[in-house]
Amino acid sequence: MVDMSKSAPNRMVNGPSGPKPKRAFTPSNLIVYGTLIVFSIYYLLPLYVMLMTSLKDMAEVRAGNIFSPPNDLTFQPWIKAWSQACTGINCDGLSRGFGNSVRILIPSLIISVAVASVSGYALSFWRFKGSEVFFNVLIIGAFIPYQIMLYPIVIILREMGIYGTLGGLVMVHTIFGMPINTLLFRNYFASVPVELFKAARVDGAGFWQIFFRIMLPMSLPIFVVSMIIQVTGIWNDFLFGVVYTKPAIYPMTVQLNNIVNSVQGVKEYNVNMAATLLTGLVPLIIYFVSGKLFVRGIAAGAVKG
Repeated sequence: MVDMSKSAPNRMVNGPSGPKPKRAFTPSNLIVYGTLIVFSIYYLLPLYVMLMTSLKDMAEVRAGNIFSPPNDLTFQPWIKAWSQACTGINCDGLSRGFGNSVRILIPSLIISVAVASVSGYALSFWRFKGSEVFFNVLIIGAFIPYQIMLYPIVIILREMGIYGTLGGLVMVHTIFGMPINTLLFRNYFASVPVELFKAARVDGAGFWQIFFRIMLPMSLPIFVVSMIIQVTGIWNDFLFGVVYTKPAIYPMTVQLNNIVNSVQGVKEYNVNMAATLLTGLVPLIIYFVSGKLFVRGIAAGAVKG
């Protein structure tokens, strides 16, 4: 046994052991933190200007000092942007577009993430003849420009009788979200030890039992990544919304464009800024709530496989 009574005084005389603690303010740290602060200010400054402008009345906006906080705080621009601003012949603000965006987002998100997760799981553990060719086709599909697909999809939706409907737009978002999400899930599941899958097979577990009882409980980070990618892409989409729907069911981004680019009457910059912030709130909230899981999922699912 070690004589602790003798070793303790020796440690006190010799001083603490272990690596020397690093100084917080070294030249390299100052450069790194300084660079991060500069870039943070660069990216946050437009958001600050938008927020300050949206809280001012037009008389104060016309004064020209865009960086100053409002002298008389007002939320009237936000109220008008939400329920009174005109988007074409309708003057009900962004509220109608918000409802349309939610009705587009929820089914597109659920279907695309569910199908992509099962597809990625199958491509990782249940290889079939031609699976590699199928996977390569999916990867190619992830990098095809949307613009070259617009007119063919219009014809397909017209022949199916769902052109100009929310159901047609949901189908478009679901299909275009499949390649990148399948790639993420496939790479994530490929990082799971194959011995775990083989042990489940020995115990008699089938395709769906392994998926629901083993894969799903350990896949929360990659599900969060997939959901954030889909929510951001679907909610911020303008091109598909303006091409595949009609004015009565325009999503929020199309209505925002109609408000900002309106050429009738006085240009209300405070209302425009409030409308822009309202449109971007949903993705911002999701990023803030699930930011840590997003980083974990990207690290696990984007670089392995």
